[in-house]
Amino acid sequence: MTGALHRRQALGLLAAALPLSAARADDGGWHDIDVTGTSPSLDFTMMATPDGQTVFQNNYVGYVTMLYFGYTFCPDVCPLTMQNVAAALAKTGKAVKDIRFLFVTVDPKRDTIPVLKAYVGLFGPEFVGLRGDADQLALLTKRFRVAYSVTPSPDPAKYEVIHGSAIYVFDRGLNARLLVPSMATKTPDIDGLAADLVRLVNERPSSWFGWLRGIV
Repeated sequence: MTGALHRRQALGLLAAALPLSAARADDGGWHDIDVTGTSPSLDFTMMATPDGQTVFQNNYVGYVTMLYFGYTFCPDVCPLTMQNVAAALAKTGKAVKDIRFLFVTVDPKRDTIPVLKAYVGLFGPEFVGLRGDADQLALLTKRFRVAYSVTPSPDPAKYEVIHGSAIYVFDRGLNARLLVPSMATKTPDIDGLAADLVRLVNERPSSWFGWLRGIV
């Protein structure tokens, strides 16, 4: 699959997966799309880099967390997205210690934990690779209406993976707050993402329940 075809298909799947209520820019000062109250909270069980330990959403309570679905053999969309996010994180200053980026592979057959570890390690310590079994991956992608497909082949040139390119962003209480569509485009709003992440890190929760809801 050529890079251009991969990109068109991925972006087409993204457009189909966007909630209707999120198909507009937020007017509350966010640079990215506000999905507060229209998308579910973070919820998963998967193995994580660096050592394959099983983790849950509760491991990320207290962090502003980004969620992205891709695969390490991706020729263009994934590395472009990750590079742009890394550039945004570099602009967040001290807030970066309270931010995590979760890279969920949609190609677990090839993306073992060692492969994921090597891949996410290229982008920074804030990046975590997640690998689930078929049921765990299906639950998480269905939860966030993420479309993807994998067509295996013994010929690497014919092994096809199609996936969306949007990033979900969750606040410290694991509530979905933003959808970031621009990191895989030619005009990524890197400064805007950095500003949104810092704003979420510095945001005061409305109540302690907002912080704890993810662990009860």
